[in-house]
Amino acid sequence: MCATCGCGDDAGTRVSDLDGTVYPLAAPHEHPHPHDHEHPHPHDHGHEHPHDHAHGHGYEHPERPGTPDGLHTHTPDGRTRISLEENLLAKNDLLAARNRGWLEGRGIRAFNVMSSPGAGKTTLLVRTIRELAGELAIGVIEGDQETSLDADRIRSTGRPVIQVNTGAGCHLDAGMLQRALDALDPMTGSTVFIENVGNLVCPALFDLGESARVVVISVTEGDDKPQKYPHMFLAADLVIINKADLLPYVEFDVDSCVRQARQLNPGVDVLTLSATTGEGMDGWLDWIRKNTHLATAAAESAPRSGGLRV
Repeated sequence: MCATCGCGDDAGTRVSDLDGTVYPLAAPHEHPHPHDHEHPHPHDHGHEHPHDHAHGHGYEHPERPGTPDGLHTHTPDGRTRISLEENLLAKNDLLAARNRGWLEGRGIRAFNVMSSPGAGKTTLLVRTIRELAGELAIGVIEGDQETSLDADRIRSTGRPVIQVNTGAGCHLDAGMLQRALDALDPMTGSTVFIENVGNLVCPALFDLGESARVVVISVTEGDDKPQKYPHMFLAADLVIINKADLLPYVEFDVDSCVRQARQLNPGVDVLTLSATTGEGMDGWLDWIRKNTHLATAAAESAPRSGGLRV
């Protein structure tokens, strides 16, 4: 059981495509399937990728009181007490760093899309894929506790999608993403959207190795979400206020919501749009273009080395 949030462990996790293939939960960084191409960048490499912050986003795991290094403390009798929660997060962050290096080495941008259930993540992704058809090579990793309903909607666009069912788990973690990437096998220079499990709490704690974090909230949820779920908004690179077409019918103060988000995270980008009507979508599409094109250009100019992901 996960000591961080109390959810179930990997025992209930299933990674599958929509043709019925279930991918085994292999040891981290083993390929469970053959490839018809080489990976141009080793995943477990000997150099570090510079980042502006520790996990690729603006949120760091706080150290617990009495744990100077964030992992353990010593009792008066000389024994060492391990903090299971911090140990879990440290293991996750190591896997996330490997994911990040592998993605960066192939020029792949991976966007971790998070929200409450029903905020409109899947509707946003379906419209995004169709709007960017022919412009970006897009793949999707769908996270849900059960069913492939959202993945089926993504598949209708013609883009590859891998389903991760977490069972009792309430979030994706770096190990799940690694297995899903093995199954998806995204091409160099492509874009991957990761639709996390609907939850505004635990996904904020788990770095996946993503390039950026996108938090989607709906105007039907109320404008106080940043105050109620500060860790999620601290971790965000972009906040999308969705279902703007419903603003005339609900009590939602956009300016107040934006102000709360930027009090927590001054550098966060905020967009207001409707994935249903298309209102405001241009800002979101431009944000994607800006981030993906920069990453692809950097990857093309970087030296490459051969080898399989390990």
